[in-house]
Amino acid sequence: MTLLITNIKELLQVRETNVTVIKGADMKILPTLKNAYLLIEHDTIVEYGSMTDCIDIEADKIIDASGKVVLPTWCDSHTHLVYAGNRVQEFVDRINGLSYEAIANRGGGILNSAEKLQNISEDELYNQSAERLKQVIKLGTGAIEIKSGYGLTVEAELKMLRVIKRLKKDFDVKVKATLLAAHAIPKAYKNNKEGFIDLVVNEMIPAVVNENLAEYIDVFCEKGYFSLEDTKRVLEAGRQHGLIPKIHVNQFNAFGGVALAVNNDALSVDHLEELNTEDIEALKNTNTIPVALPSCSYFLSIPYTPARQLIDAGLPLALATDYNPGSTPSGNMNFVVSTACIKMKMTPEEAINAATINGAYAMGISNTHGSICRGKKANIIITQPIPDYSYLPYAFGDNLIDTVIINGQTV
Repeated sequence: MTLLITNIKELLQVRETNVTVIKGADMKILPTLKNAYLLIEHDTIVEYGSMTDCIDIEADKIIDASGKVVLPTWCDSHTHLVYAGNRVQEFVDRINGLSYEAIANRGGGILNSAEKLQNISEDELYNQSAERLKQVIKLGTGAIEIKSGYGLTVEAELKMLRVIKRLKKDFDVKVKATLLAAHAIPKAYKNNKEGFIDLVVNEMIPAVVNENLAEYIDVFCEKGYFSLEDTKRVLEAGRQHGLIPKIHVNQFNAFGGVALAVNNDALSVDHLEELNTEDIEALKNTNTIPVALPSCSYFLSIPYTPARQLIDAGLPLALATDYNPGSTPSGNMNFVVSTACIKMKMTPEEAINAATINGAYAMGISNTHGSICRGKKANIIITQPIPDYSYLPYAFGDNLIDTVIINGQTV
């Protein structure tokens, strides 16, 4: 099966040779090609170029993209898409003045989601999660990382990860799985955090690895949740079993979690709404990428990740949704890109780089996803007719996607 997209107004994120991550000032550069074509064979990008060179190219299917922009699908490197039910009552409680922390302290928050998930069947959890995945694909997401962490028991964490494995098998999008057992202290261990960490280290991690259910290990390193010492123990245990560290850090407090993550070779440090000079220095000259989650800041009315400080310090930055029922009930990467421009003062070029190639890097897949490059996966967004690519973040309330192509197939 060959697919030829012709008369592309502007083809974005064009890379003659593969680039796996974009840093600092280079994030302001988004290579594009106007009046272009793109040729796909099966699931792979095989050629692209100017329409003046699109002579005698035959294909099984041709799409005329006149007036439209074409770019790689979004790579969402931080989600909690597998969950049960919703937490709309907590949304109303916050409107009425309760803080996120206050809701959690009275048994809401993550513990609320954990109780729902523990009492749902695996099949029903799969069905709810599959519907969410279908929706984010329609919104242009072509690769996604999904975390556990709403189980908080061995059985329920395995249930979540088995659902993620089923989604990975049933959908063509690239799916990465992360064990986030250390997400909160369950009720049964309220006065025995050490006992819960023992459970995570001695039972959960080995069970997950035995079934090959996750590639990454994550911890919610935050005051009131897991300390630096707790985090270090869980990350080291995961590494000993071959799991790659990622970390929730600096969402509400900055107290050394970034340096700890870097010292444990974390692939990414995610949230970073609170950031200090020491954190930025710790990230320099490392392979760890910061990941910002602007939809979370929007929904909770907390500070936004200081993107300008990170980028101006020569660092890379990725953008992701944090899709979850409590703090970000949206998997819309288009809104993320817009919010990054509007609230974090990222340029459209920086935001698109952060949501494509850098998002792919934060998932460990930038050799195959995230840019228009010969030999990469044919995961493509075709927009509606728009004036230019800056219109994507500008028109933040519009659905500007015409067609989504995953592995060479229109969805």
